[in-house]
Order: sequence, then structure tokens, then C-alpha cells
Amino acid sequence: MSETDATDGPPPFEDAFSSDDVEQRIYGTILQTREPTTVSAIADSADCDPKTARKYLGWFDDLGIVTRHDGHPATYERNDAYFEWRRINQLAADHSVEDLQDRVRELTTRITEYEAMYDVASPAAVDAIAVAESSGERTIDDVYSDLGDWATALEERDRYER
Repeated sequence: MSETDATDGPPPFEDAFSSDDVEQRIYGTILQTREPTTVSAIADSADCDPKTARKYLGWFDDLGIVTRHDGHPATYERNDAYFEWRRINQLAADHSVEDLQDRVRELTTRITEYEAMYDVASPAAVDAIAVAESSGERTIDDVYSDLGDWATALEERDRYER
């Protein structure tokens, strides 16, 4: 294998952000953070100095990308509301109001069909095992697939309405 072949393709999973600059490594670490995390843990994951991580985390906090939790030590976590706002803003930029309204109507139709099929108002109210056992035609996988699609349609409709 030549030296150029070794650098082609994605980086190894263990070191996915090694070729990024420190800001991108910290951002990538934040994207993967699911709970409040200390600056030192973020710095370790991003392979940088804690002082550098603190500087970028302060900047990301100012932008709303992360939420800072005061304490000893202070912790940071990804601000999911910021990323949701970005998705909604991108939808508005990429689609006309008519396209968005059409998509809301399509999703509403799909949701209404699921409500009628399962005779409940939400996928959380469905006992998937009972439905599958009482149906000679639908397997548990079919029911779970419907419930996942239904929940996704509800979330997507909310996003398009916003």
C-alpha cells in the first residue's frame, strides 16, 4: 500500500477528529455529548488543553450551541434546542411556504391513518404485543415499524409546522 492510499478515506473510528483543527474537534465532541460534561473530559476527548477547550466552550455557549451548567466544576452539554432551530431554519430557507404546507398535509394524512388503524391518538398508547397477537396478518415487527413511522411523522409534522 502506498503512502497516499493510507491517507485516503475516512479517519480511523478511534481518532475520527484527528485531522480537524481544535475548534472542530471540540465541536465534534460536543455533538457526541449527551449529558453535562466537564471541561477536562471534553479537552481529553478533543485532544487539547483544558484552557483551549474552555475558551471554545465559552464561545459555543455565547452562540447557544452548548449550555453551561454552573458548579464545581462547571459542565457543558449540547443545546438540542439550538440544533432543532437550525433544522427548522434550514427547512424555511430550502422550501416555499406552499411546499411546507403540502408536507404538513401529507404527514397529517399519514398520522390520521395510523390513529384510525390503531384506534388511539398516539403511538405511545399502542400495546404492540397485544396488537400483533390479535392480528393474524401483522407481526410484532410490522407493528413496531408502524409505531416508529408514526412517531417520526409526528415529529416531522411539528418541525414543518414550526
